[in-house]
Amino acid sequence: MKRTRLYLAFFLFSLSLAGFAQSSGFYDFKVKTLEGGSFDFSSLRGKKVMIVNTASKCGFTPQYKELEEVFEKYGDDLVIVAFPANNFLNQEPGSPADIRKFCTENYGVTFPVMEKISVKGADMHPLYKWLTSKDKNGVMDSEVKWNFQKYLIDEKGNLVDVIYSREKPSSDKVIAWISSK
Repeated sequence: MKRTRLYLAFFLFSLSLAGFAQSSGFYDFKVKTLEGGSFDFSSLRGKKVMIVNTASKCGFTPQYKELEEVFEKYGDDLVIVAFPANNFLNQEPGSPADIRKFCTENYGVTFPVMEKISVKGADMHPLYKWLTSKDKNGVMDSEVKWNFQKYLIDEKGNLVDVIYSREKPSSDKVIAWISSK
């Protein structure tokens, strides 16, 4: 009887460790920059972060300007990380060089822009699986509905909110969140 309990306890402990080892937090992600370098999310500890999927040929593309303005104004407390994605009506067909040129020449973007990824579907990037799944982020399920959808992450790496495309990066709600301590 003692041996059975011991085996059962060990089995349950092993299962809990296996589940723990498979879960990942926001700061565990490492992604590629638009230029192919490495970007480690652990470098974002202590900062508020806005993750946004972007596209160069979208009706919301002018939000790049507001994203840059918010980044310049609140850059000590906020990091904006853009992920170009071609998931919606082929609105980001460009190469990395095309995307960089577009962002720089048209909007003077200085915030980090990562490699083009998929933000939905079977090939969804692991970061977006984390952002959209309550089982992974511990907060909420969501769906990426269009380009320029924004995910807000607090200074401890917790998902706080989803801001849909129509809401501007400089909305009262977003600025209140950035300014809160």
